[in-house]
Amino acid sequence: MKKLFLSLMTIFLPLLTFAQEATEKGLDQKIDEAFGSATSWFVNIIFYQIPFTEDVKVFWVLFPLILGALYFTVYFKFINFKGFFTSINIVRGKYDDIDHHETMKTAGNSSPDGDIKQTIAIEGHSGEVSHFQALTAALSATVGLGNIAGVAIAVSIGGAGATFWMIVAGFLGMASKFVECTLGVKYRDVGEDGTVYGGPMYYLTKGLKSKGMGGLGKVLAVLFAIFVIGGSFGGGNMFQVNQAFQLVQNITGAENSFLAGYGWAFGLVMAILVGIVIIGGIKSIAKVTDKIVPFMVAIYVIASLFVIFSNFGMIGTAFGQIFEGAFSPEGIAGGAIGVLVQGFRRAAFSNEAGIGSASIAHSAVKTKYAASEGLVALLEPFIDTVVVCTMTALVLIITGNVDASNASLNDADAILLTSGAFESAISWFPYVLTVAVVLFAFSSMISWSYYGFQGWSFLFGRSKQAEYTYKIIFCLFVIVGAAASLGSVIGFSDAMVFAMMVPNMIGLVILVPKVKEELKRYMKAIKREEA
Repeated sequence: MKKLFLSLMTIFLPLLTFAQEATEKGLDQKIDEAFGSATSWFVNIIFYQIPFTEDVKVFWVLFPLILGALYFTVYFKFINFKGFFTSINIVRGKYDDIDHHETMKTAGNSSPDGDIKQTIAIEGHSGEVSHFQALTAALSATVGLGNIAGVAIAVSIGGAGATFWMIVAGFLGMASKFVECTLGVKYRDVGEDGTVYGGPMYYLTKGLKSKGMGGLGKVLAVLFAIFVIGGSFGGGNMFQVNQAFQLVQNITGAENSFLAGYGWAFGLVMAILVGIVIIGGIKSIAKVTDKIVPFMVAIYVIASLFVIFSNFGMIGTAFGQIFEGAFSPEGIAGGAIGVLVQGFRRAAFSNEAGIGSASIAHSAVKTKYAASEGLVALLEPFIDTVVVCTMTALVLIITGNVDASNASLNDADAILLTSGAFESAISWFPYVLTVAVVLFAFSSMISWSYYGFQGWSFLFGRSKQAEYTYKIIFCLFVIVGAAASLGSVIGFSDAMVFAMMVPNMIGLVILVPKVKEELKRYMKAIKREEA
């Protein structure tokens, strides 16, 4: 550990000098512009907008995400609703007895149920974290700035009615999460030391090979691995720390803050904290997230409820605006279609259902029934979008912060708008929100580091050298992210995240019958247990 610390400091010190010079000379802006010109073609492809009506253009990536979620919802006969209470019971530990403590001494290459031996949970070996820890690790990557800044943008552009369509998209996304996380567990790899390697890279290669599409599976898996690494460095790292720093600087005096020009110092502190956690792998990450996530979500929800119920008489009016605005909006560009698009777009950006990232965290769970974790995963979009995003929207609506004049908001401005909405009801809350945002950013970074590392190990092997190379690079990007201007970098990293959807969604549609088999097997086990 001492050698690793010295190695990190050897790399950090020159980087600090570079970051400080970049801030003083504006070199970061020049790099950002050069990066933008080199990568704009990729961003334009991923975020190409299809003219939908005269006033509305729709990102094409939303179509496969939403249509896929609708297909999975119907295919599994509304599992997002029917499986909800089963999911809660799994997280509570009601069915732990059927999930663990079975020996495999007499097993051959597969289990009596025909599953792959490596996916069978042997307590303390196959699988590294509990259902609850896997859920919080995945939630820590999705619950974050998108719930705070993204919602402000949605209701500013699409009005209160955008909230309704965000809720609809959240419910549909539950089915996508169920499918991809079930596959993540079913086709995961388990190393000799018990380390779990899972996610779309593995179910694309193994799953499609079982369907006679091995070549296609390899190509899709490599593409996904490249995209998830890029997404982890950008949207899952640099963007998170950059926005956290912006809010901390704003709360400490904005341009006159003692932190002005010292983003690199904030980044260094965050990088050290992130490095301490991620060196330990998913177990270490899970131990942090299963404490941080409930705490930060609780803070945010309690504050939201305080604002909402302190204006109790306006709750009915707020919901009235949401439903009326969803179907008959006035003064909103694009009318009802424009409102729908904004709601769906921001929900997709927030909960990442169909992107495939969450299946990486969920694949590390201790279970011998893949569908059990798929059911746990469907709670994510519910918590992230249906609960947290809706509360943010209600706060904005009740405090009068739904205004078309804010339609040009970017994420940095939007997070300040949400902060101002809370401040109008709780004068001191921006300070609490700043702490929450830093925690949101920190938890998102440590979870995305795990996602990126899984892609990295798939491409470059599972050696300790490969592992520490990735983790050191990731920590370096934390410092650069806090110090640099990130316009083009964020556009590119967001494009990388949504590009993950393309290979992932192809695999999900092809492999959905396998998920159905796993669900039947698990439900039979539950019935035997309850009989």
